[in-house]
Amino acid sequence: MTQNQISIPKNKLWLAAIKPPMYSVAIMPIWVGSAVAFAETKILNPTIFSIFIAAAILILAWENISNDVFDAETGIDKNKHHSLVNLTGNKQLMFWLGNLCLGSGLLGIIAIALLQQNPTVIGIILLCCGLGYMYQGPPFRLGYQGLGEILCFFAFGPLGTSAAYYSQTQTWSITNLAASVIVGIVTSLVLFCSHFHQVKDDIAAGKRSPIVRLGTQTGAKVLVWFTASIYPFNLLFVLLGIFPVWTLLSWVSLPFAFKLCRHVLENHNQPDKVSNCKFIAVAVHFWSCLLLGVGFMLG
Repeated sequence: MTQNQISIPKNKLWLAAIKPPMYSVAIMPIWVGSAVAFAETKILNPTIFSIFIAAAILILAWENISNDVFDAETGIDKNKHHSLVNLTGNKQLMFWLGNLCLGSGLLGIIAIALLQQNPTVIGIILLCCGLGYMYQGPPFRLGYQGLGEILCFFAFGPLGTSAAYYSQTQTWSITNLAASVIVGIVTSLVLFCSHFHQVKDDIAAGKRSPIVRLGTQTGAKVLVWFTASIYPFNLLFVLLGIFPVWTLLSWVSLPFAFKLCRHVLENHNQPDKVSNCKFIAVAVHFWSCLLLGVGFMLG
């Protein structure tokens, strides 16, 4: 145990390991997909919505726990004091705890399929889980090749949002697909931001994250364009008549977007200062998606 680890209170390490704010990433695809469904059908099944939210949180818990387990195998987390494996010293326990979360989450999805008497949602969520495993699990570890953001975009965007929409309507929607693009981009933004402070450890472990490939300065510039893109998309879909005008409420998240871009541009090469940027990205994600869904509900 390092002196730095000793100086950090144990409860703060556990809080950092569990990452409560990150679970909005699981909730928002379900919220937006269900909100679009309500906008188009004026019906929302609260039972299915609630089960789906719980299942999504459990599945994301599996991804987070298993990520620490698989990263422990490569040594990339040796300096990550809030890794669950490092905190508990029991990789096997974390492996099975992650699997328990996955199994429980999938039971929720199976319950939705049984309520609907339609297995489609199971297939979509299994595909999402497959992408999640390919991101971190052997032999794929596609996140180590810099492909994590692409997998994240599809899992939380088109696939996750479509699963939520389908769970309410048992149909498909162009409007929902358009909304899923915004959800996918802003979710990938959170993952993109998680790399800036880990460049040294990533290089040592052979992980070619986007920030390792681009460098922190270019990565910060890409981040600005990445973040800014969600707002023109929103406006374009409103002008095309695909989104109701109320979805422009999503622009209320702009102050968080400005804060994120300024913070990363100023501190991109200072790991201690830039390490919190992913939580600013979570705020962008939360408010933009929350208000996008509110816009559909009002529209």
